Amino acid sequence: MRPRYADLFQRMRDPDPILSDAAFDAVLFDREDAIPDLVECYDRSRKDDELRFLCVQLLGFSISRKALPGLLAALEDRDPKVRAEACRSLEDVNARETIPALEARLSDLEESVRVAAAEALIELQKTG
Repeated sequence: MRPRYADLFQRMRDPDPILSDAAFDAVLFDREDAIPDLVECYDRSRKDDELRFLCVQLLGFSISRKALPGLLAALEDRDPKVRAEACRSLEDVNARETIPALEARLSDLEESVRVAAAEALIELQKTG
């Protein structure tokens, strides 16, 4: 992971909301360039549900097809908030080819994930 992103990811977990928001915005500004680092951060953050959530959210905000492998992996995350965000992020990327993976989330044990998957599917079918 590049040092710039390692520092920003650490600051995204700062208790000071001004510092954490500024770090999030800095990664967001880089969008597609940050994707490899976001995926690596997601993979390394096994014990930090909130950081994994933020990585998935930023992957979706990238609106890049390069984010798809990371987002598809996040559909299987242990945290339902992360799985739900992965559904919303796949919608943001407008990834129609992920419809089967989203349909599989319609039977998720968590209602929030089922709702996010259903909403993403509706939007993806509208744009088809």
